[in-house]
Amino acid sequence: MLFDDLQEQLKNIEPDIATIKAYWENAKLETEFQDLHNQSIQENFWQNEKQTEILKELQRIRLQREQYTHVLNSYQDLSDMIDLFKEDESELRKLDKDMHALRKAVSLFKIALLLNEADDSSDCFLTINSGAGGTESQDWAEILLRMYVRFCEREKITVDIIDQVVGEEAGIKSATLFIRGKNTYGLLKGEQGIHRLVRISPYDANKRRHTSFAAVSVTPEVPEVVIAIDPKALRIDTYRAGGAGGQHVNKTESAVRITHIPSGIVVQCQNERSQIQNREICMKMLKSKLVQKQKDEQMAKSAAIERKKIEWGSQIRSYVLHPYKMIKDHRTEHESPQPDLVLDGEIMDFIESYLIWAGKQ
Repeated sequence: MLFDDLQEQLKNIEPDIATIKAYWENAKLETEFQDLHNQSIQENFWQNEKQTEILKELQRIRLQREQYTHVLNSYQDLSDMIDLFKEDESELRKLDKDMHALRKAVSLFKIALLLNEADDSSDCFLTINSGAGGTESQDWAEILLRMYVRFCEREKITVDIIDQVVGEEAGIKSATLFIRGKNTYGLLKGEQGIHRLVRISPYDANKRRHTSFAAVSVTPEVPEVVIAIDPKALRIDTYRAGGAGGQHVNKTESAVRITHIPSGIVVQCQNERSQIQNREICMKMLKSKLVQKQKDEQMAKSAAIERKKIEWGSQIRSYVLHPYKMIKDHRTEHESPQPDLVLDGEIMDFIESYLIWAGKQ
């Protein structure tokens, strides 16, 4: 019966509702909201040197508070309505749509609460590099590229491919995405690491099973004022953009590659028509990577640990398409038996499980 199914779905949501309530109370967000609100309505508030920071934080918590109230009220209202119409199948079918919306709202809000680090709200650069294995790994890198683009489309996040190096036969050697939207770095930071694919190769005439690897790195975009770079420390190369970029792009040396000599970091962009625009994007990427490098070094020093290097033996997730179908995150143990959906961009369950896992570390 539909009534029993809806009751079961409500029961499955209960642990998430309890988690949200506990987090809200433990973080004392209601108290913080009231304190900030009281400060903002004082007569001399506009003389406060920290008014901008206070108003920004107040707005952030106000939005969270509205979402918190909406989720709890929707859960209680839906529970009451299901009991009220338990004998009316037509009304229960309408409530089934509301249940789907509630499940999504609860999941998104739980993720929003978990995104509480300073950089989580930043836009980000996501870079994919194919591993050893030539065409196989390059094809896998292109599959990952499509997965992240489809994820952004599903979540209505803006994504631009700002650099792409095409493979000789198929796939890509590397690609860099600039992803803009709400909490994009926070959502995608857990994708950093090695992604492993096991499948029957479409490029092998003998139909043998192959294992391919690709590395994903994610860095937040940083404000212009965060880090200064000595121009003497840079080597700037220009070249003709590859691919079907239009007549102008391919006839002029509009693509830019910048090497930061002290760190060895290399960034490149060929997406824009103008060399100046490509250079600006490269500098943004370079600053983001340098800031991230500083943070990693500080973390290693203070915690006496080194960040795990991206190596082929340290994959974070396996995508097995043969002899069975399963995608498994090796950090969280989260699994999905539907690789087609995941590779089409449905990775929010993996993102959520990573954020919960990371919060416990």
